[in-house]
Amino acid sequence: MSALALALCAVLVPAGPVQASAPRRAERAEPLPLELLFDNTAVSDDARPGAADFDGSGASLSAQDLTAAGWTPGRTPTVQGARLSWPRREAGAPDNVRAAGQSVRVGGRGDALAFLVAGTGGTDVTGTGRVSYANGGSSSYRLTAPDWRTGPLATKAVALPHVNTPGGQLAEKARLYVVTVPLTRGRPVASVRLPDSPHLHVFAVSVRATSAGWSGSWAAATAGYPAMGPWSERTLRLVVHSSVGGPRVRLRFDNTFAAAPVRIGSATVAVQEAGAAARDVPVPVAFRGAAGAEVPAGAQVFSDPLGFEVPADANLLVSFHLPGTVTAAPVHRLAQQRSYVSEAGDHTADGSGTAYTTVLTSWPLLAGVDVGGGPGSVVLLGDSITDGDKSTVDANRRWPDVLATRLLAQDVVPHYGVLNQGISANRVVTDRYPGDGVSTDTGGVSALHRFDRDVLAQTSVRTAVVFQGVNDLRWGATADVVIAGLRAIADRGRARGLRMLAATILPCEGEARCTAAVDGERVAVNAWIRNAGVFDGVLDFDGVVRDPDHPARMLPSYDSGDHLHPGDTGLAALAGSVDLGLLR
Repeated sequence: MSALALALCAVLVPAGPVQASAPRRAERAEPLPLELLFDNTAVSDDARPGAADFDGSGASLSAQDLTAAGWTPGRTPTVQGARLSWPRREAGAPDNVRAAGQSVRVGGRGDALAFLVAGTGGTDVTGTGRVSYANGGSSSYRLTAPDWRTGPLATKAVALPHVNTPGGQLAEKARLYVVTVPLTRGRPVASVRLPDSPHLHVFAVSVRATSAGWSGSWAAATAGYPAMGPWSERTLRLVVHSSVGGPRVRLRFDNTFAAAPVRIGSATVAVQEAGAAARDVPVPVAFRGAAGAEVPAGAQVFSDPLGFEVPADANLLVSFHLPGTVTAAPVHRLAQQRSYVSEAGDHTADGSGTAYTTVLTSWPLLAGVDVGGGPGSVVLLGDSITDGDKSTVDANRRWPDVLATRLLAQDVVPHYGVLNQGISANRVVTDRYPGDGVSTDTGGVSALHRFDRDVLAQTSVRTAVVFQGVNDLRWGATADVVIAGLRAIADRGRARGLRMLAATILPCEGEARCTAAVDGERVAVNAWIRNAGVFDGVLDFDGVVRDPDHPARMLPSYDSGDHLHPGDTGLAALAGSVDLGLLR
């Protein structure tokens, strides 16, 4: 599946006569707003489930479940950087379009077209459409919508806990998906021709605007949705490290994998002095002019641009008040950085760290820090080695940090921001976290399933480096399976105009799962990375750290001691080996 898709409600039986016999729309001379084309009703009130028939068998979404998730009529949640309006319709009224080649009025410039869609055929629904541009010309796209009842939870935007039927409510997950397809950059969109696919339902469509004037400076990938706290009326003060600096800042909070909204009462940013103490008085950020914001389940929110000088290569304090009770949260578990939780109250404006009495070793909710200006960013998609496992806590010695420092000190290529999207235990082709619900596993969904969110939707990304595969191999995947996953990632990135680089997999003899058979598969994957020509460039990390007298293991001077993860010296060697010209 080439993009994060958003399926709402589908059924396991074939579509009934209501849907099958629906007349196909004639093409219209003039495109219309999507809401004027609504011809299907997907949402019912729990008290009147028969008022909607989404899939032709009488099944539908629960209006009460949507409200509980924060997806209320007329609300415009942001998912993958795209604002998509949930239809402003009451339960029981037409709220989506069955794709039949209709021409939809859509405007804006951006890098992608985003669809809020649902399949109702029992399996993925795929179709081809066309984008028309205001200054002439067009481009085609291919759209795949996962099924609302059988599609993967790992790629959904949000899952609802019930399916309404005329015979009663079923305790069965209904999925919502967001799918993005590429646009010709810089050209203004005028209209979109939908595919002709009778089981593909479209709820919203919009252009995802490019992040002009912004560079990503820090990011963390959501790794799971574990129990946290519980926090009630607490302030979190997270310590994050900038790569590039700039004169403006904006923050991004992601409620990924959640089932309910989360309320941020207020938020501030400051440069760290020491521990939880700020160098100067923390500066408040706003959200569409308000002090706080509610983030719907599965959605994200950006703060308003703030005139604040972010130093390069520096620790920031991002503080946010949680006025409600939070018992679970989307989290990046392995921060390798101490952050803080306050005593009760809103302590976002405190310059002192006195109120912050509890240490936190993960990054909940906060997913990005952008700075004004700059040339854009490089995204590093990886596992625990990229995440910094076994690097010194609080020292910012992950290899992405060292690479960012190198970029700042040279003039061969632009001073890109470096966004670390490593997740400890992550794999290329297999989900560790199942993608829904509270879980103790924070190994994330697979690189294939998170690629759209963690790479394509990142701020002003220019180049992506993929450094994964050892966890797949250690847990039984073959070289062919890993190669197929890496090839798919390369193809998807290049289709969106990204420069795609790959790093070879490190040797790990001596670690319990790194058997001779696993090493044979690793060698095969590395040979493919080096020789296949699928990626735009190769970082030969294997060649950097392996023992020349024993290539199946790391040099002892680079080994953290567990034989799988390099220590600080090894991580610095990885970053120091990168040919910066490949990032051009």
